[in-house]
Amino acid sequence: MSSIYDFELLDRKGNPVALKDFAGKVMLIVNTATGCGFTPQYEDLEAMYKKYHEAGLEIIDIPCNQFAGQTPGTDEEIHEFCTLRYHTEFPQMKKSDVNGENELPLYTYLKSCKGFEGFGKGPKALAMGAMLRTIDKDYKNNPEIKWNFTKFLVDRGGTVVARFEPTMKMEEVDKQVKALL
Repeated sequence: MSSIYDFELLDRKGNPVALKDFAGKVMLIVNTATGCGFTPQYEDLEAMYKKYHEAGLEIIDIPCNQFAGQTPGTDEEIHEFCTLRYHTEFPQMKKSDVNGENELPLYTYLKSCKGFEGFGKGPKALAMGAMLRTIDKDYKNNPEIKWNFTKFLVDRGGTVVARFEPTMKMEEVDKQVKALL
């Protein structure tokens, strides 16, 4: 696959969603979790969606249970949690793997476009680095998704232009999204 538009996902009900349907839009693709310290980012994501959706932003929510089992439950339970707690309106896909032998092909592509570049600075960044060293001593040198709420920003032409680790301030994500709209 040579373009992000070649990929297809399944929505939470199992219906196909072709990313080519989002051609010409800015996409923020996020692996999410319902029981993570970063889960409150749903609030920021929804605010961004409301602010920029009419200008061409699509947020693609892909729940994932690969990180400390922080996304238990069915796709319907996850959707109910997100809509009741955070009032999310952006599309939510089927719970999927983002690393390993069962990872979505989309994530293989995204990681090939934008590898891991670090957690940045600050207490959360230091904590993530310390925790990951116990799981994967070589974490800095591979493109794998490190944790929940890793975000990939795709421009209107389908180019993956940025990868944001969960420790990145949402104001910075918002600033870069706005610049593409």
